[in-house]
Amino acid sequence: MVGGGGVGGVGGGGLLENANPLIYQRSGERPVTAGEEDEQVPDSIDAREIFDLIRSINDPEHPLTLEELNVVEQVRVQVSDPESTVAVAFTPTIPHCSMATLIGLSIKVKLLRSLPQRFKMDVHITPGTHASEHAVNKQLADKERVAAALENTHLLEVVNQCLSARP
Repeated sequence: MVGGGGVGGVGGGGLLENANPLIYQRSGERPVTAGEEDEQVPDSIDAREIFDLIRSINDPEHPLTLEELNVVEQVRVQVSDPESTVAVAFTPTIPHCSMATLIGLSIKVKLLRSLPQRFKMDVHITPGTHASEHAVNKQLADKERVAAALENTHLLEVVNQCLSARP
C-alpha cells in the first residue's frame, strides 16, 4: 500500500472528500488458457471474469481505478453461472463517501453492458463499511430508480466517464 493523493478525477473540481487515499497494487492479468480460446468449448463466467470487467472502472473523485483504491476485490465477487447470478460487494474508501451510489451505479452499468441478459445482478456496499449502506443498497437494487438515473443525461455522462479508458 502506498499513500497518495489525487486531484481532478472524473467528477471535476471542488474539495476531495478523501484527499489522500491508500493506493493498492493491481493484481496481475489473468492468463488465458487453451480451453478459453477454444470457441467450441462452453466458457462459464466466473468471479475473476467479473472482477476483470470492473477492476478498471475509474473512481469518480480520483484519477485511479476502483481496484487501485481497493473499492473492488475479487474475493467480494460471487458468481453462479448455472443460476445466472452475480453479486458484487464494493467498499467505499471512507464511511461517508458521497460517491458510493455513483460507484455502485457504474459497476452495475458495466455489468449490464457486458453480461448476457440472463444474469441477475446484485451490486451492494460491503456490510459495515458505509454510514448510509442501507439507503445506497436500496437505490442500487431498485430497477426503476437505476433506469431513471440512466435517463439523466448528466449522470449518464459521469457514469460513462467512469467506464471509459484513461488516456
